[in-house]
Amino acid sequence: MTETTREILEKYQVRKTKKQKTAFIEYVKKTAELAGYDFKVEKGAFGARNIVIGDPDSAKVLYTAHYDTCARLPFPNFITPKNILVYLMYQLLIVGVFFVLSFGIGFGIGFIMAKIPMSEIAAELIIAVLPQIIIISLLLLMLFGPANKNTANDNTSGVTAVIDIMRALPEDSKDKAAFVLFDLEETGLFGSSSFASKHKKIKKSIPVINFDCVSDGETMLFALKRTTKKYRELLEKAFVSDSFVTVEIADKAFYPSDNSSFKGGIGVAALKRSSLFGVLYMDRIHTKKDVIYREENIRFLTDGAIKLTHML
Repeated sequence: MTETTREILEKYQVRKTKKQKTAFIEYVKKTAELAGYDFKVEKGAFGARNIVIGDPDSAKVLYTAHYDTCARLPFPNFITPKNILVYLMYQLLIVGVFFVLSFGIGFGIGFIMAKIPMSEIAAELIIAVLPQIIIISLLLLMLFGPANKNTANDNTSGVTAVIDIMRALPEDSKDKAAFVLFDLEETGLFGSSSFASKHKKIKKSIPVINFDCVSDGETMLFALKRTTKKYRELLEKAFVSDSFVTVEIADKAFYPSDNSSFKGGIGVAALKRSSLFGVLYMDRIHTKKDVIYREENIRFLTDGAIKLTHML
């Protein structure tokens, strides 16, 4: 385990409040400056603070990750990037549970309120509005509730991968790469979308390798889209499967993260493969079970990124 990884896991694993984020920003600033990089914080929509290391406007590749921490939930965010139908069915199941729970609570309270003397209009209003209030409250809790204290995979793994790559790049490759840690990914990609709007060249023309949840799984997925298929050959040469990590580069994969904000965005995630039908999936994130940190994955990504940067 690198010094960076150990310190972040021990001291900066939760990055949700303004104070927590500020402490983390100061740590990254010190680390970047010791490695000889320029450092700045760019402000974005809804108070986002993006951490920018190096010169992104002259770089040939951008390595990114989001550093904000999600709220802790009673159920995991279950993602199947190559099986969109399964992913959508899970999301619909969660929404369905929310609606059943909300309306159940709402009608239960409404039934009790009906026993209390009040006008018929007031009672009907309570029964009609209360479930909607509960639904909105639950959704807000998902976005702004108490921080998940265990973030090994989502997204301490991505953060440490970016910083380890930054520190490990040889001197002759430093000018080719820049690094950005995005804020407010969990609440709607606000950090990356703000960054993309300020840096039009990056948004349109260079590869943005985004690491999000890269430490819990033996298969490393590189999710491409129509505009990033041209990078397949470079990725295949730089990131080669070994005895610890299997690489899968997919032309048709959906990965909902900051890579979506860029034409050259490539989403990178570690996945497990189910014994049934061989479905690649991610679980545990957004819950207290997010504690798996495979050091082999971070070393693999660091070595691959060094090779990729050298080839550009």
